[in-house]
Amino acid sequence: MSRFFRRGSDSSDESSSSEEEELLSQDESDNQKPAKDIPPRGCSDESSDESESDDDDDKSEPEADKHEKRGREKNCEKCRDKRLEEWASIASVIEQKLKGHDWHNTNNEFDKLTRLVVRQMALGEPLPPVYLQVIKSIDGAFNSDKEKPAKLDAANARSLNTIRQKIRKLVKEYETQLQKYNEDPEAFASAYLAATKPKLERIAPRPVATPDVDADDGFTTVGKGGKAYSTLATLNEARGKKSTDRGETTRVLEQLLKVARTPYGRIRVLLALISTRFDINTSTSHMSNDAWIQVQSELNELLNILITERQYVVVEDDTLEYDEMAERVPRADEPVVRIRGSIIMFIDRLDEEFTRSLQNLDPHGTEYVDRLKDEKPLYETICWAHILFEKVDTNSLARIVMRRLEHIYSKPTAVVTILENSVKTSLASSITPTFPSLALLSDTAALIRALCVHLYQTEYSLLRTRAMLCHVYFHALHNRFHTGRDLLLMSHLPETIHNADVMTQIMFNRAVVQLGLCAFRSGLIKEAHSTLQDIFTTQRVKELLAQGVHQQRYTALTPEQEKAERARQMPFHMHINTELLEAAFLVSSMLVEIPLLASIDNEEQKRKAISKPFRRLLDFADRQVFTGPPESTRDHIMQASRALQDGEWEKCKDLIQSIKIWSLMPEEATVKEMLAKRIQEEGLRTYLFTYSAYYTTASLSSLAKSFCLPVRSATSVVSKMIWNEEIAASLDQSAGTVVFHRVELSRVQQLAQNLADRVSQLSEQNTKALDQKLSAATASGVPWPDGRGPTENTEQQQVRRERDRLRGRGPLRGARGIRFDQGLGGRIGGAIQS
Repeated sequence: MSRFFRRGSDSSDESSSSEEEELLSQDESDNQKPAKDIPPRGCSDESSDESESDDDDDKSEPEADKHEKRGREKNCEKCRDKRLEEWASIASVIEQKLKGHDWHNTNNEFDKLTRLVVRQMALGEPLPPVYLQVIKSIDGAFNSDKEKPAKLDAANARSLNTIRQKIRKLVKEYETQLQKYNEDPEAFASAYLAATKPKLERIAPRPVATPDVDADDGFTTVGKGGKAYSTLATLNEARGKKSTDRGETTRVLEQLLKVARTPYGRIRVLLALISTRFDINTSTSHMSNDAWIQVQSELNELLNILITERQYVVVEDDTLEYDEMAERVPRADEPVVRIRGSIIMFIDRLDEEFTRSLQNLDPHGTEYVDRLKDEKPLYETICWAHILFEKVDTNSLARIVMRRLEHIYSKPTAVVTILENSVKTSLASSITPTFPSLALLSDTAALIRALCVHLYQTEYSLLRTRAMLCHVYFHALHNRFHTGRDLLLMSHLPETIHNADVMTQIMFNRAVVQLGLCAFRSGLIKEAHSTLQDIFTTQRVKELLAQGVHQQRYTALTPEQEKAERARQMPFHMHINTELLEAAFLVSSMLVEIPLLASIDNEEQKRKAISKPFRRLLDFADRQVFTGPPESTRDHIMQASRALQDGEWEKCKDLIQSIKIWSLMPEEATVKEMLAKRIQEEGLRTYLFTYSAYYTTASLSSLAKSFCLPVRSATSVVSKMIWNEEIAASLDQSAGTVVFHRVELSRVQQLAQNLADRVSQLSEQNTKALDQKLSAATASGVPWPDGRGPTENTEQQQVRRERDRLRGRGPLRGARGIRFDQGLGGRIGGAIQS
């Protein structure tokens, strides 16, 4: 057996590493002092090529210094021998474990040996022969082991697979050293001992990295004789291990970046440096602002190199193989140099860290505003990546377009214009963009449409769905209700959203809620009410919009569930004001529900509420004995509802317009004017429903004067009520009056009407049951506005037609004949589970 496999004593094993670290630290501290003032101390890891010059120095030294120098040299030799004995001891243990097929302990011991060897190699030592012997022994055990992995237990089988992958990688990496070792093990061991022989010399202070101009690879000599590529490979090998000092690794990579000369070298170092910076903050909640800014600047530098040097490409390809120790330049047989890496992963992580930092900051402090200013340079980085991917990486192009769209779809036009102008300014100084998306900076709507249409044409269904929701949200934000509604209905997302992931469901809820606010601002009260009704029925508005954690009364979330739910929360600047949302919903419910209550005479029908949240609040207000001045938004709306029931439309209008939350809505004056007009019209409807039984005729001019409406508007309201058979009357245009007809239903007619209502309810229930049962058949794909996506087969068309037939009367129809059923959300957010 070779001398490297001798087992040392226990005491020597325990003290070897501590003595070694003490001697090395002593050497490093003394190397910083001038050589002519203080005698040299410690061991040097340099080779023994300059022994003659050392002998000349010894002749000039005093005799006491010579004895001291020889003593220190013996200590260094003893330290090296103990280290070799420790390695040999571990190798002997590995040999014993291999004989017993104990792959679990073999893997642990091999990891221990690898850590010790890598630590010494980082100091400039060559690969020890004992490590090569262990690799050879384990590789031979794989080839000679006749036992099948199925006979091993679970732990041994996992360890066997793990160590097999490690050995295969190491055999490929150290192929040259293994070949030399197999040819003559003794000569290889002698060369290793000669290379690691301790030598003392006076070392003058020198910088960390010294340029090596004569190097063939154009890189720099770093450390004690090792090349930068070798150091970079060693750092990459040690990444992820517990014993790795990430801070020290970052400092070494920063030094490597300073001395890197070629584009290939800078790309390699930047890829490693950015990855290491992301690894540092694994235990904290989010990356610090300074570290984030540093990563963002380094990522910009990497993108600038890749955009200007088109012959270098970073690709996500694990099967790509090349020599990591050598410089690579474009050649005739390889015009494009491909490097392993992932730019899109860096962009995703940088964006996620930015969002996470906003989630952990106080939104009402100045720190949040200061942090929000970093979104502009982040958006510039995303646009730079957009330029790069359009030229070299089509697979990541859709993901970066989605990132860009997510940063601008929910912002006003003025903010988007500022972001795009900053990108244009940053590109004008260095890069001339050629892709079409930057040619649309002057028109935000055209830019959003270009990005969405690009995503509609991708093969990723998730990105298509999210692009559709972003497009709908943008239309709703800019008061284009019918366009956004038609786009949402044509995509059939309300029928299939319950199968999507949680974040997509949150985006759907936000788009639908914004669509409801758009309808309210546009004066479409019924559409706004039907759109917002589903989300307010759940009583989990904040949770469904990812603006708060739902507090359950009898059940508590596990720490994992609560952590996942908090990670999904939207930053504060993207929140939709829930108080404004509630005010819009309750006012819409008031304008829809109060006339309906006035038109019903039967108590049983009165209990059938259209809006249960509004009816519950109204009943609670009616039970109060004493009603004080309104304080909250709900108090204003409830008192306004009671005033509208009593025919006091002016009081109702004053109470609604005095709500302070309307100041947060764009075009506040227009919204208040619209609400006043709608209150007058609904007040007229409520009056006719309540008192039509007491009149035979009513003058249109008198009705218009009572509610401060033009005669034309009053006539229009009465005509719609007659056409919809809400009142039994006729219009006498010559006399300008409304003639009421008293129709008293017989007992049989009343029973027939009740039966018809119950049949209608049964039909609705059957329709819902049919939708749930056949949702898989009808939701096989999502058709898109440009005609892409799967088409319905014959069975699905029959199911759709039968469903439309069973839905019966009453649905609203939008543009292009599209059905807009009551409750746009349908299954809005109901599938979200904590």
